[in-house]
Amino acid sequence: MTSTTAARLRIDDAELFVADPVGDGEPLVLVHGAWTGASTWALLTGPLSARYEVIAYDRRGHSGSTRGTATPDRRRHEEDLAALIEALGRGPVHLAGTSYGALVALELAGRRPELVRSVVAHEPPAVALHPAPEMEVLFASVGAQIAAGDAAGATRRFFEEAVLGPGGWSLVPEPVQAAAIGNAETFADMLADPRWGELDTDAIGAYPGRVLITSGDTGPDWLPRIARTVARGIDAPVRVIDGAGHTPHHTHPEAFAAAIIG
Repeated sequence: MTSTTAARLRIDDAELFVADPVGDGEPLVLVHGAWTGASTWALLTGPLSARYEVIAYDRRGHSGSTRGTATPDRRRHEEDLAALIEALGRGPVHLAGTSYGALVALELAGRRPELVRSVVAHEPPAVALHPAPEMEVLFASVGAQIAAGDAAGATRRFFEEAVLGPGGWSLVPEPVQAAAIGNAETFADMLADPRWGELDTDAIGAYPGRVLITSGDTGPDWLPRIARTVARGIDAPVRVIDGAGHTPHHTHPEAFAAAIIG
């Protein structure tokens, strides 16, 4: 059962924070990746609002949303997104997701195509399709660092060693840095799900709406490699955002917005 009151969406034993919509037009829901929340989209909502009504939310357990009693797996996040779309009452929506949020958006389109008008997915880390053993080792080490109480160090290390490259942490806006440190334990929740990096390429490939995979051309190359693998698996085009890495919504918001709108 779900209910909505102002900027809160109640889903079973959790409440999701939903930011006030920005702009007019067809609804576009933004799905953030691991560590972050709705605040990660601050530089992107303005450019997108010229074309869409932009809706950002905190996924279960992140920032302003509660976690619920059970460790949320990827399917739980997909069901939360479906409940949010249904609560909007606007028919199918456009989805744009980055990283883990891109996995959530793609999988929901394959499972519930009646809810999704189109998908833009930036560097979905579908490690089950294209294994990255060196990252699995790093992820386990970062998870252990979080468990040991060093959330700040683990967060910076993850951003710099896994997704942005040396010095990349300084490119992350300070409010997003603070949110990521506060959300560090949600990364451990992600790792607890053995299927977190899977995608049903057959179902997504059969999805009748438009899908665009985007990637950057800077930073660690495991993410663009996987993005290309995902695109081949679902027969979708890839658009490279020149000069960007894993967080174009922070570093290249105008170019990323153009990719989504285009």
